[in-house]
Amino acid sequence: MIRVVLVDDQTLVRQGVRGLLELLPDIEVVGEASDGEEALERVPALRPDVLLLDIRMPRLNGIAVLEALREAGTLPPTLVLTTFEDGDAAIAAIKAGARGLMLKDVSLEDLAEAIRALADDRTAFQPAMTDSLMAAIRRAPSASPDTYVAEALTVREREVLHLICAGYSNKEIADLLALAEGTVKNHVSNLLLKLDARDRTRAALKALQQGHLG
Repeated sequence: MIRVVLVDDQTLVRQGVRGLLELLPDIEVVGEASDGEEALERVPALRPDVLLLDIRMPRLNGIAVLEALREAGTLPPTLVLTTFEDGDAAIAAIKAGARGLMLKDVSLEDLAEAIRALADDRTAFQPAMTDSLMAAIRRAPSASPDTYVAEALTVREREVLHLICAGYSNKEIADLLALAEGTVKNHVSNLLLKLDARDRTRAALKALQQGHLG
């Protein structure tokens, strides 16, 4: 059973999402919070497998919640839900530790798959959010050569990187590319090293910033 906590300042949204998730046999909503400050109290106590987090909330917004939980070492895999296709907020959320981004009008099927992906240590980015994220990165000033030093990626590494950004696990990437899972793990390790990133999400962000996915 995947344990989920919902954080959103709109009661109707929380009730709606809870009601939908309760229809699923493998996902359980174990708690809710109506604003960021309440989230900082409830999330560490409940220790969910996945956190569903709104960005725009009173008292403390979602970005501040991510940063505070990360600094305290209590940040679970977090899926940010928003009504806005806001690329700048998406970049801030990823930098703060979010593992997935989706709009609130997402279908139950897609939301459930995103929750399962995060619980399985993968990422989940809705195409609409990926588009806005890439647009925001293209608007941002280019990184100076001293900011990111990355070796050129091979064609295979680019293929793996595209699939990482789409939220696929190593096993799924291996199946799609007809590779051994160990080979995919080696490619992922090389990507993290070349992009100087400590995890898959930050590798994807740096790759976008450096134009490796263009």
